[in-house]
Amino acid sequence: MKNTLCHPRRSMLYMPGNNPNMLQNCPYLGADGVLLDLEDAVEETCKDDARRLVSWFLREMDFKDVLCTVRINGLNTEWCLIDLSEIIPCKPDAIRLPKCQGAEDIIKVDKIISEIEEKNGMSIGSVKIHAMLETAQGVENAKQIAESSPRITALTLGGHDLAADMDIRRTKEGKEILYARSRVVLAAKAVGIDAYDTVFTDINDKEGLLEETKLICCMGFTGKAAIHPSQVSIIHKGFLPEEEEINHALRVVSAAKEARSKGIGAYKVDGKMVDGPIVRQAVHLLNQAGIPIEEDVL
Repeated sequence: MKNTLCHPRRSMLYMPGNNPNMLQNCPYLGADGVLLDLEDAVEETCKDDARRLVSWFLREMDFKDVLCTVRINGLNTEWCLIDLSEIIPCKPDAIRLPKCQGAEDIIKVDKIISEIEEKNGMSIGSVKIHAMLETAQGVENAKQIAESSPRITALTLGGHDLAADMDIRRTKEGKEILYARSRVVLAAKAVGIDAYDTVFTDINDKEGLLEETKLICCMGFTGKAAIHPSQVSIIHKGFLPEEEEINHALRVVSAAKEARSKGIGAYKVDGKMVDGPIVRQAVHLLNQAGIPIEEDVL
């Protein structure tokens, strides 16, 4: 299901599943979405307690318009099935499945979720899946994973696990994962689903986060994961077009409306020829800026 808001889910904020003080603030931290984490943020000895706590919050808390996703433990762990059996009946918007290797992982989880939904009187397909691609094999199978189930509404890149899988070092410049980012976002766009970028781990480097967010926005990512509430506003700023870009897009849309009313197919804006793709880019940019545009412009 595609998000229909003017602002897509630009920020997805990780929240440790075993921290009630943080969980209770989920709706008020400004993030477009929250990721209640049962995987990396939770020690093995705390998995059961975290699962129970997240289940309680899912049942009792009003998350308002914040997208609520639970990152469960991977299929290769002893906790995956019990995570699904206890979390799905609590009706999160989606589950984030880590370390997806191929379409078979999604097909298996899809079947399990369907059985749980049916058992609990839920609509089949109501809980969506965000597939995390964190290995070389997962990235190479990105398109197959994206197409594997109608439950898949997003692909998301796990940059640090990918670096570990490939025996490479992560850098702030991110050149070492440029191909992986491109592969993930292209697969998502080809299928018509969202794409989320990996986390930026240095919470003190605001400029670095801003520059990386601008990069992944230009690449076509829908949003970016955050590990601290202070990163949310910076991510949102990175997705916000510059004022001159907005003004130019407004001129393009205005010219497109006038040309359409006069039956003109070719016209110029700021001395440059404009056609359909340019108008679509302008509309997308204005939507990013929170400026709704009528559909009849295209």
